[in-house]
Amino acid sequence: MTAFVIDAFQFSRLQEQAEGELQVVQLTRLAGETVDRAGTLHWSLKGGVDKLGHPQLLLAISGRVNLVCQRCMAPMPFDIASESVLVLAKDDDAADAIEELLDDEAIDVIIGEPEFDVIYLVEDEALLALPVAPKHDVCPGKAVEPLVVADKVSPFAVLKNLKQ
Repeated sequence: MTAFVIDAFQFSRLQEQAEGELQVVQLTRLAGETVDRAGTLHWSLKGGVDKLGHPQLLLAISGRVNLVCQRCMAPMPFDIASESVLVLAKDDDAADAIEELLDDEAIDVIIGEPEFDVIYLVEDEALLALPVAPKHDVCPGKAVEPLVVADKVSPFAVLKNLKQ
């Protein structure tokens, strides 16, 4: 996998934008979660600042991968669509302070670096977008059978039969 490295703080300060496409086979961690390593992810990254002046990255990824249905164990296509707001901090202490200040679960605070690998970030976001236990709504080739409830025999009826 070829890295796409940016200075995260400069990218945000200059409000730069970048986008690209990655084959799932290039992303080893994501490929390990798929059935056939097929698929393409499109990503876009935009730098900027939040309402409090913190540098931030807006990351959007979309694409399709093939996962294993946990119900029928057959391949199933899964569409990834994720948008993330990532506020940049210089270190762990600053990240904790920013998280407390923002107090917003929809915003992630990450440690920015002068050599920030965007491809690794895209792969992380794609992995977080995958379901824990993927399942078809209705598994292919499997007819949904109505649940048949057997007539339950009362224990008192059994005792009555024993008495006779």
